[in-house]
Amino acid sequence: MNSTPTTLLERLRLPDPHDAWERFVKLYTPLLFCWARGIGLQEADAADLVQDVLTALLQKLPEFTYDRQRSFRAWLRTVTVNKWRETQRRTAHSPVTGVDNLAELAGAAPDDGFWEEEYRTHLVGRALELMQTDFEPATWKACWEFVVSGRPAAAVAAELGTTVDVVYNAKSRVLRRLRQELEGLLE
Repeated sequence: MNSTPTTLLERLRLPDPHDAWERFVKLYTPLLFCWARGIGLQEADAADLVQDVLTALLQKLPEFTYDRQRSFRAWLRTVTVNKWRETQRRTAHSPVTGVDNLAELAGAAPDDGFWEEEYRTHLVGRALELMQTDFEPATWKACWEFVVSGRPAAAVAAELGTTVDVVYNAKSRVLRRLRQELEGLLE
């Protein structure tokens, strides 16, 4: 974890962005793949599209300036759709099954509730999955049981043989880290 709380998008612009790229790819590849499959692409074609999008992002993101008034998700979706269209033009294949879904994907408003919920759910879930190894197992379990499972702090503390304050502290540490991890990525 960087000691300076900068967003992932800002870290991609640093002189040595390797760790930021690794984190970006881990966060976004499953979402991009889901979008590609959602437009009707077979698994191999979806994987190819994801690679094309990541290659384009490798070129675009170092100069990308995040505008907090706009949607990063919508921009990313636009890049994905444009790469798909470019591939279709280049290969001159007949449209794949699910092209109507692509129009929906491309045309969905940035504040469309379905896309927003899908994006948030994916990104938070993926970030939590990646962050889990950054915490001691007891800290993670205390937070998870209290926040996600909705168990009372006293019950979690008793199960883990600790105090309620430790459970609250675990929750605070994990959620603070999650906010830092996703800063600027959730509109």
